[in-house]
Amino acid sequence: MPNPAKIHTVYHKADGTRVPSVTTYLGVLGKPALIHWAWELGVQGLDYRKVRDQAGDTGTLVHYLILCQLKEEEPDLSYYTPQDLASAASPMNKFNEGLKGKILEPILLETPLVSETYGFGGTPDFYGRVDGVLTLLDFKTGKEVYQEAFYQVAAYKRLLEELGYGVECAKIIRIGKSEDEGFEERATGNLEAHWEVFLACKKIYELQKQIRKTGKEEKE
Repeated sequence: MPNPAKIHTVYHKADGTRVPSVTTYLGVLGKPALIHWAWELGVQGLDYRKVRDQAGDTGTLVHYLILCQLKEEEPDLSYYTPQDLASAASPMNKFNEGLKGKILEPILLETPLVSETYGFGGTPDFYGRVDGVLTLLDFKTGKEVYQEAFYQVAAYKRLLEELGYGVECAKIIRIGKSEDEGFEERATGNLEAHWEVFLACKKIYELQKQIRKTGKEEKE
């Protein structure tokens, strides 16, 4: 059986048409911070691919552990080594300390959703009540919140609203993977401009796809 934390979600509209995900559309954006990060690792003599994959595995595991905790389910840890679990201990402690005292009442937890109107799919981490307020939460692991995260949350918010779920508040919860990366609860504020950026990314993606298809046909 595949690792439940790493199952890739494929999105389809009601008529069976496959649609891209939020993150696929946002993939058209450049990531200068990641380029600089890779350069810094190279200076240190480290292979950025190995560091990236290890960090990605930790982030995926932390997301999975948070999901199981919120669902009050026992996680399947058979896929992980003691080293994997040790790397997730600090982030999980930060998560529990950071949200200590808050009442989280999940309605949707990593539930795949599809927009019939705009043609994209997404899986918000958490939608439910936080201290009685209908809230969208997006969990990020790392040392900072990148601008792209706001575009992603804007798309999730619009997706939820299209499907009849009211969103009174949206926040990004940043959970540092190492001891010195801390914890951050960031309110997103008005997301209208960020939604417009997402739509622009969607348009660029579709135009690039059209150009590639036209170029291929011309070669044939």
